[in-house]
Amino acid sequence: MTLAPPPVPGSGQWTDARLLYALEEVVEKELNRHLKAAQEWMPHEYVPWSDGRNFDGPLDGDPWAPEQSKVTDIGRIALVVNLLTEDNLPSYHREIATRFGRDGAWGTWVHRWTAEEGRHGIVMRDYLLTSRAVDPVRLERLRMTHMSEGYESDGWQSMLHSVAYVSFQELATRISHRNTGHQSGDPVCDRMLARIATDENLHMVFYRNLLRAAFEIAPDQTMQAVRDVVVDFRMPGHGMPGFERAAAQMAIGGIYNLRIHHDDVLQPVLRFLKVMEISGLGPDGLKAQEELGLYMDGLDGEARKLDERLAARRARIEARKEAAGS
Repeated sequence: MTLAPPPVPGSGQWTDARLLYALEEVVEKELNRHLKAAQEWMPHEYVPWSDGRNFDGPLDGDPWAPEQSKVTDIGRIALVVNLLTEDNLPSYHREIATRFGRDGAWGTWVHRWTAEEGRHGIVMRDYLLTSRAVDPVRLERLRMTHMSEGYESDGWQSMLHSVAYVSFQELATRISHRNTGHQSGDPVCDRMLARIATDENLHMVFYRNLLRAAFEIAPDQTMQAVRDVVVDFRMPGHGMPGFERAAAQMAIGGIYNLRIHHDDVLQPVLRFLKVMEISGLGPDGLKAQEELGLYMDGLDGEARKLDERLAARRARIEARKEAAGS
């Protein structure tokens, strides 16, 4: 595939303003496609309200205890991480509204995306509290701490970096939600997270298609943005209290780890975009493409080492179980 940018009067670089204008028609097309594909759903329909009862406090209910939870230990950890990530929606809205603007098709998408994402936090919190899946006091204290700090993207100021980041991040979030549901041990939770994951997948498709269009207009700059994002990728919840420990537990539990990140998040998007096949790049684009390829090879090696460590850990656990049962 050979891509070449159209001439830009008086500049060898596409500015954000020019790119926003040039991609407006693509955004409108993708927005219309998204609206046709997206299905309306009601958060309250996924919550087991009949399981609910009052907590201790002003209503003199029952205090929370771990044995009341239907979900697995790893399910509780991941659900808290996933919900706290969704809780920072106001900060995410500010980020994309600043990058993409609030006018025209861009603005319509920004507000539509925010409205759809809002459902996720609503249904997850209602489920967690109604089913008593997690400690409500700890959850609220973590929410206050996390939201008080806010969220800011990792120093990426260009709109191309933002589009590249969300192309991968939306898929990563979908995978995390879906695997959490599978590992939760509660069919109600699994069904709820599957519904959320469907939204996240549609959001990923929107941004991924937009990124493809950006490659056609400004391949060198887009390649550099993709390289930067892939090499320095972090999940949006990285700033929450205890994230590193929770992320390690989720990695061991098979919800999200390097192998999943490489195989199920980065590779599918890069393959769809045919990033390593793009020709006609300038020196900066070629350098970014080469560095991206080298990074992916290295990440695959790191993931292989992690796979081996996790397999060895599982073998030790099974051996101890067999020894204990003999």
